[in-house]
Amino acid sequence: MKLSIVIPVYNEAATLEDLVSHVNAVEIPLEKEIVLVDDCSQDGTRDVMKKLESEHPDWKFAYHDVNRGKGAALRTGFGTATGDLVIIQDADLEYDPNEYPKLLAPILDGHADVVYGSRFLGGGPHRVVYFWHYVGNRFLTTLSNMMTNLNLTDMEVCYKVFKKEVLDSIELKENRFGFEVEITAKVARDEWVIYEVPISYYGRSYREGKKITWKDGFAAIWCILKYRFVSPRRNPVNRAACF
Repeated sequence: MKLSIVIPVYNEAATLEDLVSHVNAVEIPLEKEIVLVDDCSQDGTRDVMKKLESEHPDWKFAYHDVNRGKGAALRTGFGTATGDLVIIQDADLEYDPNEYPKLLAPILDGHADVVYGSRFLGGGPHRVVYFWHYVGNRFLTTLSNMMTNLNLTDMEVCYKVFKKEVLDSIELKENRFGFEVEITAKVARDEWVIYEVPISYYGRSYREGKKITWKDGFAAIWCILKYRFVSPRRNPVNRAACF
C-alpha cells in the first residue's frame, strides 16, 4: 500500500526543506509518495522546490503560474497522487509528521474511510497562540456540525487522511480555505466513516508567516451554509471495508 503526502506550498522558503526532511524521515508501514504543489510563491520557495526536485526525482512536483489558494493547490496535488491513502501536510511546521502512524491507524485497522486530527482532544504539546482564533475555530466547527450532523471537534485542522476512493468520488471546487468546509460537508453527505485522533500543534504567529485571516472565517460561514443547502446527497455505499 502507498501513502501520498500532499503538501500545498505558498511562501514557505524558510520552513520547506526542514518540513520535507521530517516527512521523508518518518517511519510508517507504507510506501510514501511525496507530492509538493507550489501556489506561485514569491519569497524564493520556488527555488527551494527546484532544488528539492533535482535531489529527489522520485517525488512529484507541480507549480501554479498564478496564486490560486490552498484548495486549488490541494486539487492539483490530489490529481497527481497515486497512493491508496492521501494525507494533507502543511509546509509551515505547525504539525508533526511523526504523528502519521496514529492518523493512519483507524483506516489501516478497517474502521474508517477518513481520519481528522484534532488539536482539541488533548493529544500533546500545543503552543499558546491566539484566543480569537480558538473561538473562531470552535464556532466554525460547531456551525459545520449543525449542518452536517457530525460531532467533530476540529473541522479546520490541516491533518486529514482519506482513502483515495473518497477523494475520487468527490468533486471539489473551493480555491482557498473554504476547502476545509467543503470536504467536510461532502464527506458527511456521502456517509463516509470519519474518525478523529488527538494531535499536537506547534502554531505560529502572523509575524512567523501565518496566513489565515478573519476574512477567511466569514468565507467559511458562507461555505458552511452553501454546502448544507446546495450540495445534493449521493447514494451511500458500503463504508470502511478493510483493505
